[in-house]
Amino acid sequence: MTASPESRPSLRPAAPAAGTASAKAPFGTVPNVVGVHLYLEQEGQVLMGLRHPDSAYAGGSWHVPAGHCEAEAATACLVREAYEEAGLVIDPADAELVHTVHMVERPDDPPRVQLFFRAHRWEGTPRLREPDKCVVWQWWSAKELPEPTVPYTRVAIEGIRAGRTYTELGWGR
Repeated sequence: MTASPESRPSLRPAAPAAGTASAKAPFGTVPNVVGVHLYLEQEGQVLMGLRHPDSAYAGGSWHVPAGHCEAEAATACLVREAYEEAGLVIDPADAELVHTVHMVERPDDPPRVQLFFRAHRWEGTPRLREPDKCVVWQWWSAKELPEPTVPYTRVAIEGIRAGRTYTELGWGR
C-alpha cells in the first residue's frame, strides 16, 4: 500500500525562508554576501568588462563577469551570470574554484566572500547582454590589467597568477 502524497512525511527538513525572523544568524554572527566571478583566460589574456559609468558599484572600472548568489549554488550562479552578462555557456563541471577574497569594503557594509572560478571550457563569444551594467567586453593581458580595475578583482587575478587561493581585504580597519 502506498501513502497518498498528502499523508507522506516530507523528505526535506523544514527550513525557515530567507529573510524571516527565524532565519536570523546565531548571536554574534553576521551573514556574508557571496559573489561569484568568472576568470576566463586564454593565451595570457583575461576577459574583463568595463562597468557602466552609472553602475551602482565601481562605475567606469574594469571587472570580470560576476554576480551575487541568489537562492542557488555558487556554480549555478556562475553559469547564470556568465550567460546573462556575456552570453557565455558554461558547464558547472568545467568550473574550478581558484581564488577566494574575504573582504569588508566599508565599516557599515556586510562582509563579502568573493569566489573566483576558472572555466576550463565555455561556448560562445563574449557579447553585451546587459548594456546598462557593462559597456564593453575586452581581453586584457593578465600581467598588465587596465586602469582602473576593481581593487579586489586585481588582487584576485594577481593571486590566481601566483598560485595563491585566498586573500583577505579590509579587516584591519
